[in-house]
This record gives sequence, C-alpha cells and structure tokens, in this order.
Amino acid sequence: MISEMNFLERILYLLQNYGMSFLQGAGTTLAIAIVSTIIGCVIGFAVGVVQTIPVDKKRDGLPKRFILKLVKIILKAYVELFRGTPMIVQAVFIYYGAAQVFNIHLGMWQSAFLVVSINTGAYMAESVRGGIISVDPGQMEGAKAIGMTHVQAMLYVILPQAIRNIIPQIGNNFIINIKDSSVLSVIGIVDLFFVHKSVAGALYTFFESATIVMCIYLVMTVISSRLLLLWEKKMDGSDNYELVDAMGVGTQFGQEGKGRL
Repeated sequence: MISEMNFLERILYLLQNYGMSFLQGAGTTLAIAIVSTIIGCVIGFAVGVVQTIPVDKKRDGLPKRFILKLVKIILKAYVELFRGTPMIVQAVFIYYGAAQVFNIHLGMWQSAFLVVSINTGAYMAESVRGGIISVDPGQMEGAKAIGMTHVQAMLYVILPQAIRNIIPQIGNNFIINIKDSSVLSVIGIVDLFFVHKSVAGALYTFFESATIVMCIYLVMTVISSRLLLLWEKKMDGSDNYELVDAMGVGTQFGQEGKGRL
C-alpha cells in the first residue's frame, strides 16, 4: 500500500500514523539535552574554577601545592578524555563496560544523563577557564585590594563577567546536545533518532522518515537559538541607564556615553 504512494503521501502517512511517536521522541531528546546541559554547566564551572586557582609558593605550603597540582592533573585528564573520544563510544563504555568490568549496573536513563552531562562538562570546563582568563587581571587585584578572599572575588567579581562571556558557548553546547543525543539510541534510549530508525526499518521509508526527523531537529535548534539570543540580550541590560547622584538628580546615559539632565 505505502509503496504505491508518492513522496508527499508517504510523509503524510507517517505523520498521521506515527506523528505522536515522533513528538514523544523529540520530547525525550529535549529532556536529555536540557537536564544534561544544566548538570554539565555545573560540572564545567567547578572544573574551570579549580583549573584557574593560582599557586603562590610563598603563601601556600608544599602539601597544598602538591594536592592542587594533583587535582588539576586529574581534571585535565578528564577534560582531554571526554573531549577526545566520541560520545557514542562513551555511552557504550559506561552502559555496557561499567557493568561488565566494574559490576556497576546503570539504567539507560542514568547512563544517558551521565554521558551527556560529563561530556558537556568537559567542553564547558575549557570555556569557563577561557572566560575567567579573559577577565582583566586588574579585577582580581582590585577585589583583593579591598579585602576580598579569592573565593569572594571569583564569586562576586570574576564569575559574573565570565558568565556573560561564555553564554554563547552554553547555547552552542545545548544545541549540540540536542543533535548529538541521537547517539544514545545505541543503548536503547527512545529518542527522536530511535523513533526514526524504528519507523524507517519497519516501513522502508528511510528518506521520508529522515525528512520528518530533520525538520523536527531543525525546529528545535532554531527555536533554542532564538531563545538563547534573547537571554544573551537580557544579560546585556538596557541600552540606556540612569545614575543618581547624592542630590537625587538623575543623569541618563546612552551607548554614546553622552549624558543629559
């Protein structure tokens, strides 16, 4: 029956009979991407901050310097490992290898969130480290000059500026996770790509099913890009702002730096 239909009719047939399955698969893909990106950002920020902790030979004792150096080596190895290997291999290693070698049995969902989160964390770690380094060193010196500790300076001075610098990278990682989560079908996650393989394999409509799935992926990534762009503009603040002096008189400034009473 379906073999007698033309291309458009086959697409309509798939949407009519498997449309809900495609939507459920898309929902699974979005859920994995959103949760894993959030967890990955937390991991990335923690790793990136630790990697930028300075070592002072005069102030820090040998044990502290040794421990910090060892931690940085371990974190560097983690970043290189998960940035240098494919996510599909990581998924197979964690889901199947952990059970076989380490007797650690993780469910499909646990493995999916773990794989995408630690993969995102590895990429975010380098982005955070670069964002922190990009902040003028004078900011840290000024914060310490007024009595802030290193932790306080990072929390209240450096990180707020670094976050603004790495927002585009956070958005990129989220969009990448939407697309790359398709490899999780190898461990049985019923995401959008898994639905495509199931439908196409059952009806031999590979091209038609792929067309539908590509459109759904495109819609998700385009909408995500627009929302992230709005967030970025929100972080920039207003083009005009007002300063109030001691007399309570407001002076409005624009982008040109010119003020008017």
